[in-house]
Amino acid sequence: MTFIVRALIKLGILKNDLDYHLLRGAMVTIFLFFGYQKWFDYEAQALLPYIGHGPLLFWMYAVFGVPGATYFLGVAEWLFGVLLFAGFWNKRLGILGALGACFAFVTTTTIIPFMPDGWASSAGGFPAMTERVAFLMKDVVLFAVSVYLLRQDVIRASRFTSAPTDSRTARLATSSVGVVAGASTALMTESGSNEWLPNNTCRREKLK
Repeated sequence: MTFIVRALIKLGILKNDLDYHLLRGAMVTIFLFFGYQKWFDYEAQALLPYIGHGPLLFWMYAVFGVPGATYFLGVAEWLFGVLLFAGFWNKRLGILGALGACFAFVTTTTIIPFMPDGWASSAGGFPAMTERVAFLMKDVVLFAVSVYLLRQDVIRASRFTSAPTDSRTARLATSSVGVVAGASTALMTESGSNEWLPNNTCRREKLK
């Protein structure tokens, strides 16, 4: 086992942010391919039971129709994918993409309890899934990945936001100290009073 651990370390498994970048790239790829599907009739027909029984999606057929609802989902998925891709460089855009991904997978996982024929009656029903529910179960994992990316992007964005503020605060503090010291020196010079001198110095001046 020690050999395996050492081999993985040499292969770069501990490289900084490897998991973070790998998961981001995977999510971008998923949104790219799933968004592409939405522009074809075969996918529109396959999504009928999913959208029609989704508590957060059913209204789309009444508003956009069957093709329009599928196109809407395709545009949204590509938008989220582009924002996540931009998150490699801009964490604020990455936050928007991760938020969109979280919302997308919340809407799909809420379909599971309402999916007709989602549980195999031949196997006693729940928790024996049919392919319909099994297809949606992947979104539970994708939702967790989206939350992870959201958290990581918020952490990184907050670092970029706080750093300039901290540097400005340090400059202001340094300037304030300099102003106070300068004012004190000026007062000492102008007054010529022994009150600014240490006690021993004052005694020596009196002896003279």
